Amino acid sequence: MAGLPLFPLDDLHPLVCHMCHEQYRQPCLLDCYHIFCASCLHGRASENRLICPLCGCPSAVKGTNALPPEDRLLKFLVENSAESVVQCSNCETECKTQDAGMMYYCNTCSQPLCGPCRETTHKARMFSCHEIVSLAKRAKEGHRKCSLHDELYIMFSTEKKSMLCIKCFRDMQVESRMHCIDIETAYAQGCEILDQAVLAVKELQTSAREAILLLKAMLGEVRANVEEEESAICNLFNSMQEKLADRKRILLKAAQSQHEEKEKALKEQLSHLAALLPTLQVHLVTCSAFLSSANKYEFLDMGYQLMERLCRIVKLPHRLRPTQSSKVSPTHSGTLTSSWSTLCRSPSLSDMPQVPSLGRRPTSHRYICTKVLLAEGGDTPFTEHCRNYENSYQMLQTEIQKLKDQVQEMHRDLTKHHSLINTDTMGEILERSLHIDQQITSQYSSVQTLRGVFEEIWEETFQRVANEQEIYEAQLHDLLQLKQENSYLTTIARQIGPYILSIAKVKERLEPRAGTVWVVGHSQHCSNTDVVVVC
Repeated sequence: MAGLPLFPLDDLHPLVCHMCHEQYRQPCLLDCYHIFCASCLHGRASENRLICPLCGCPSAVKGTNALPPEDRLLKFLVENSAESVVQCSNCETECKTQDAGMMYYCNTCSQPLCGPCRETTHKARMFSCHEIVSLAKRAKEGHRKCSLHDELYIMFSTEKKSMLCIKCFRDMQVESRMHCIDIETAYAQGCEILDQAVLAVKELQTSAREAILLLKAMLGEVRANVEEEESAICNLFNSMQEKLADRKRILLKAAQSQHEEKEKALKEQLSHLAALLPTLQVHLVTCSAFLSSANKYEFLDMGYQLMERLCRIVKLPHRLRPTQSSKVSPTHSGTLTSSWSTLCRSPSLSDMPQVPSLGRRPTSHRYICTKVLLAEGGDTPFTEHCRNYENSYQMLQTEIQKLKDQVQEMHRDLTKHHSLINTDTMGEILERSLHIDQQITSQYSSVQTLRGVFEEIWEETFQRVANEQEIYEAQLHDLLQLKQENSYLTTIARQIGPYILSIAKVKERLEPRAGTVWVVGHSQHCSNTDVVVVC
């Protein structure tokens, strides 16, 4: 930025150079519409390019010592604002140009006159034919005559944007004369066009100021978010200690890198917009000063150049919207939530040890965590799911327990008490076991389908995600455990089924003999079944 301030002041005088902080001397206009003195830009060109000291934009120049074109508009304003002294040709009374309304000028004598001398010297009859005008009016009449034909301007060409005298108009082609209008009409139209251009520049100025405020606020948000993210990273990885030390270092480095990248990008954009404001301010003041200083001939001579410049300024690509967001996300997933979910996720079902015990109760930790979660009274989709799940799980568990008791009793009667077992009871147990298996499979599928919904909620509420995921995985594990226990019951029922069928066949053969009580036992010394009849 060549030593210039990052945020130029809005109240800088529009006729003061941004580099030397003095009134412009030979103002030069760069391609970015920043204006500097010719002496301030001297020697800065390199390879036919001149870098703007304010915004860094290159401007094309011809030669190493060449300079951009002179700004006629600003030069006109500087010259009009300069304080010069006018001396009366008769009494040598001096007067400043700002007080030119008290001085007069004799066009016949080509000499300035003060008020008293005009009364005393030019009131005689011999001076009655002299043309005497106000010095201020005469200063604004310099553009009235054509420099080529020394005739008064009477027309204005909207095609060439130039004023014409009567001879210029006669020398024009017939087709070009159609684009000529009188001076007064051209002046009125020019004022309307300039008003529209000024409104567009004012809107751009307002948008630029709002964008600067937004970018400054976003810079503060970036710093605050960086501190927040760094604090979150430190709190998270300090609890993980040695295992996550490397990960902590990587994320801190990523957060700092994003901080520097975003801050650099936002500062560059802020610098660009801050450099734009002086340009807009200068041209707005230039328009105001030009309208108040120039007469209609001077306006038509240079006004369209000003209008064209204002339109080009508005059409330049101005980055008014932030190119970077204020969010700092060092992790690939956008926040720390996914990392926390990955680190805190319970082992999958394939990693959990399968305990084949029939007497295993539901996971105690899952049960306690579920009770704590429901006791908190939170009304979330997961707590609603837990309420429904506990009801379904208790029902399934009760059914499994009933089957378990029946199978155990049947197994005990068969092996220890040597009692006869009804085949209908065995078929009923198998049928109920298959029905419960279908219910468990359906319940497992319905719980499994909720994974996507809950994972989205876990991403948003990572503070409870570890507990909920552990409960969820334990729920699936308990369902599989019930499924496994039911499978064991089915296997046992199928294993003792042949014994029951063989006993039923013996019963059918001996059933015609009345008045007997059959007791079936199994001899230790014989592989066949012994039948004893007791009368």
